Amino acid sequence: MAITATNLKRGQCISYKGETGIVLGIEHRTPGKGNALVMATIRSFQSGKSKDIRFASSDKVDIVQSERQKLEYSFTDQTGSHFMDTSTYETITLPEVLVGEFRDLLIDALAVEVLFVDGKAVTIELPSTVELQITESAPGVKGDTATAATKEATVETGLRLQVPLFCNPGDRIKVSSEDKKYVSRA
Repeated sequence: MAITATNLKRGQCISYKGETGIVLGIEHRTPGKGNALVMATIRSFQSGKSKDIRFASSDKVDIVQSERQKLEYSFTDQTGSHFMDTSTYETITLPEVLVGEFRDLLIDALAVEVLFVDGKAVTIELPSTVELQITESAPGVKGDTATAATKEATVETGLRLQVPLFCNPGDRIKVSSEDKKYVSRA
């Protein structure tokens, strides 16, 4: 099914010049001189890289049929990461290349959304923040706080990140799934 570029929406799966991808962002531009443009940021399913594509407002874009499914993380082993469909209790194994960048944010029973195109998982989306427990960190030193002082901490998944001085082992914190940085206490 083809639609005009002006009708593109964030999250849609499209096919363009032989590549399929997901629309991450869209911006309509109308320069003072000339026709309107649509700038779309698209992440390719084949390469995993994002790129900006410029469409004329009258260009046609093919929409790829896709399905989003909510799954719950169970465990990871040498065959891949295993997720459970909570409605059917079916286990789905996703390859490491798909889960790779999110590996250190996955905890038991974390609900994620997996995008399937033609029955094949192509991308995984985590919630905007993930709640993790600090397992080890240096003790906070009082005094040197003229700026926002931070220290390194390790969370239950092995991720190392900078946290404020008041965070201690055992504390639960929220971590951004986009940039893997401290957001707040949980």
